[in-house]
Amino acid sequence: MKQIKTNKKIFGQELILDLYDCNPKVICSKKKLKEYVDKLCKLIKMKKFGKTIVLKFGFGTDFTVGFSLAQFIETSLISGHFSELWNTAHINIFSCKKFNSNKAANFTKRFFGAKAMKKKVLMR
Repeated sequence: MKQIKTNKKIFGQELILDLYDCNPKVICSKKKLKEYVDKLCKLIKMKKFGKTIVLKFGFGTDFTVGFSLAQFIETSLISGHFSELWNTAHINIFSCKKFNSNKAANFTKRFFGAKAMKKKVLMR
């Protein structure tokens, strides 16, 4: 594989969250998922671009049944996937605009009522 030279500048940051033992009433509610996106965008000062997309699918396998969400923001994208079987939430926030990842992670854990969370931040 050919290596590509980079200019060592940071393009953006990505927050990756895996949340466990979430409140099923929240992760199974289209209305609550849209509310989460609205509140998160205000908290981290991101401007939404278009409407929040929330669709339920994954009916082929028990653990994949649940909602997925996507919200374009002016500086990139927020996405989420939710397992109704395992009561888990998997959130990615990527932005070229810097944001407070700790604040976003703590808010997300509280919003979904998660008992445990794994967090990773990538600079890209």
